[in-house]
Amino acid sequence: MIYILDCGSKKTKFIHQMVDEYMDCETIPFFDFDASYLSVAKGVIISGAPILITEEDMSKYISASEWIKSISIPLLGICFGHQLIGIHFGSMAKKMKEDREFQEIEIFEESNLFSRLPRIIEMQEDHCEFISVPKDFKLLASSDHCFHEAMEHKEKRIFGIQFHPEVSGNHGNIIIENFLKICV
Repeated sequence: MIYILDCGSKKTKFIHQMVDEYMDCETIPFFDFDASYLSVAKGVIISGAPILITEEDMSKYISASEWIKSISIPLLGICFGHQLIGIHFGSMAKKMKEDREFQEIEIFEESNLFSRLPRIIEMQEDHCEFISVPKDFKLLASSDHCFHEAMEHKEKRIFGIQFHPEVSGNHGNIIIENFLKICV
């Protein structure tokens, strides 16, 4: 079972549709999920959210997701999910110019998350903040608009992507499929 944690993004239903093509999945509101679900999960995806982490009191999100630091199964954070993972591992968040367009993402570090993809992919963005790369992670990809587009934990199967593969066409579908292959 893949659990998709819905943080309020209108795009979460597209994540569910993509995952459901390959594996059993369940979408759960973010605050309804707790560590007890991890014993039956093969992987977890955290969606985007319509909030700004630089303006929101993040303490309730952080306390509701303490399990992130000790997770042993694969985890993928998308946009807000990516930022939340980063915060748990020491990232700093900053505002940037709003980006709601497709951007060219350059992949420069090998990762199973990006297997079968060209070095440059176009992905849909939807954010106006970014995070620094936590020390336990390696930077995988950048764009001209956002230095930190993708990261992978150096030891665990934890991934974060700032862009939205769920609304980015075939290459986005491949990223989701690659994550699901990591989960099995």
